Amino acid sequence: MNSVLGRRTRFLAATTATAGLLLVAGCSSDDGGGSTTVKGVKLVKADQITTCTHLPYPPFQSEIDGKVQGFDVSLIDLVAKDLGVKQEFIDTPFENFKTGAFLNSGECDLAAAGMTITDERKKNVDFSDPYFEATQAVLADKKSGITSFADLKGKKVGTQAQTTGEDYATSHGLDPVSFESSDALLNGLRTGQVQAVIIDYPVVQGWLKDKANADAFEVADNINTGEQYGFSVKKGNTALVAAINKAIADAKADGTYKTLYEKWIGPYDAAAASASPSAS
Repeated sequence: MNSVLGRRTRFLAATTATAGLLLVAGCSSDDGGGSTTVKGVKLVKADQITTCTHLPYPPFQSEIDGKVQGFDVSLIDLVAKDLGVKQEFIDTPFENFKTGAFLNSGECDLAAAGMTITDERKKNVDFSDPYFEATQAVLADKKSGITSFADLKGKKVGTQAQTTGEDYATSHGLDPVSFESSDALLNGLRTGQVQAVIIDYPVVQGWLKDKANADAFEVADNINTGEQYGFSVKKGNTALVAAINKAIADAKADGTYKTLYEKWIGPYDAAAASASPSAS
């Protein structure tokens, strides 16, 4: 998922969900003087690791029954457990992940959002080791006649704003309709605003678990763009990067990663899980 600086920002009313989900309307640099250091890792607030995310983006993060859950959430829960703290969330517009705004302001410790590691983003944030190999999928209305990426020429195609899927579409000559969230993108396909969408394949996998979606739509193409997901932190926060990398490595070694993968994404794909620090 994810790329280029945004064209619009989502402002959310401040509210607190039962699971501690914090929805914010803007960016604040006030940490209330509550920062602390746990096992050598400096955290912006005592007793918690604060994760910036962008909801919804299932299966990586979404609010289910009043609680933020997903594959990314579960992996960072492992980091929190190692540090002896809890994980809390801030839902923020996606463009902040490229600029590192919420990290630099001291609002969040890390960003987790099914986010592709890119050289452009590395200018503003530091990334953990890659934890997931991602591909883009073309999901099309079964009545559209679209059976491959090449068939998208001249068709109404949707993408999620700020994403690498959108970048891929535009760089290959398409003029996609841009939707702010994955939910809005799926709704655009359902309502006929677009005939096909380009988005990360795991997201499509999740959509197709719904029978109504599976009956109406099909994967027309799967595009290997060489993308790898990583968690981002404020530049120079090497201790937190090390803690995240340790949790990822331990989870892969003891089988926890596989269990979480099967829970949130589907049948285990060793290739998707094989992302390594040496890859870029």
